[in-house]
Amino acid sequence: MAKVIPARTCPIAAFQKMISGKYKLRIVWDLKNGPRRYGEIRTGLLRGRAGSAEITPRVLSRELKALTQSGLIDRKDFGEVPPKVEYRLTRKGKSFVPVVAAIRDWGDRNLSERAALADAAE
Repeated sequence: MAKVIPARTCPIAAFQKMISGKYKLRIVWDLKNGPRRYGEIRTGLLRGRAGSAEITPRVLSRELKALTQSGLIDRKDFGEVPPKVEYRLTRKGKSFVPVVAAIRDWGDRNLSERAALADAAE
């Protein structure tokens, strides 16, 4: 009887699926300096986004849940009333911060106003 070998998932496709979503990278970036509560994360997502619509609680909850399921963040519920919940990066999430930093640096070099002006001058 032939042994069935499970198909290996493409690491790029798996990575893309894990971080897909409008806010996941920004949430990870905001958690790099330590744990944050839901409201602090939401406020962080609104920084620097002039003219954009606010994130809805449903969307933020969905993104946080997905990041928790992927193992990038951990959710700690203090079991208090009113509810107190903190989110923090896991070891896996902390190892992902340099990747997000590289994306940020690339964006600064290639997508900033300054980079656009330099490209136009060429």
